[in-house]
Amino acid sequence: MRHGARDEGPRTREAYLSVSRVLYLSPHIVRSTRGFTILEIIIVLFLFVGLLGIVLPRISLEENLGSVGRKMVRTVRSLQDLSMVTQKPLRLYVDIDRGVYWLMILDGEQEKVPIEHPTWATPLHLPAPFRISDMVVGQAIKSSGRVDLSFYPSGRIDPMTMHLVDARNNLLAIAIEPVTGAIRMSDERIDPPPPTPPLILDRVKPLLKMTEVVKDSRQP
Repeated sequence: MRHGARDEGPRTREAYLSVSRVLYLSPHIVRSTRGFTILEIIIVLFLFVGLLGIVLPRISLEENLGSVGRKMVRTVRSLQDLSMVTQKPLRLYVDIDRGVYWLMILDGEQEKVPIEHPTWATPLHLPAPFRISDMVVGQAIKSSGRVDLSFYPSGRIDPMTMHLVDARNNLLAIAIEPVTGAIRMSDERIDPPPPTPPLILDRVKPLLKMTEVVKDSRQP
């Protein structure tokens, strides 16, 4: 019997240690099964909603303004192709105040409405939240009135810069390069470059100086 009692001792101690280990770990086990507390969930939701409130309006405005700009670029490219295919000059009129633009085909000295092209049979309008801030043609900046843009059968387009804005005054610039005819968009304003002074050859400068001396000698 004593031998059996001696055998139960280690088993009793092992069982005691196992129970103690379970009781020691039980608070962590209970805590892990509970997951997040209600306060932690509320804090996470509050931060998530605040982040969406900051990010979503900016993304939607940029995408909408960008889509309007891309549509205008596709319009310019399609008119360039149309002029080359028909071998007729085209003229795009833009009413800055109303945000309306329409196309006319030049036939000799007359302008005709392109009835055979359903897209341009009637004037087109910019979407309501957007407007044209101004247009730069050559060195002139126009913020009101009407502006025209010409397309030629050779593929050339008159240089022009259009500035579009949305309801929050976010800006998008669309510029047609005068030499290459490339079209680029920018979220910053594009102003016309300053006029370059005429290039005078070195051999011409002495003649100009002689002309000035003669004019000065003739004055009383």
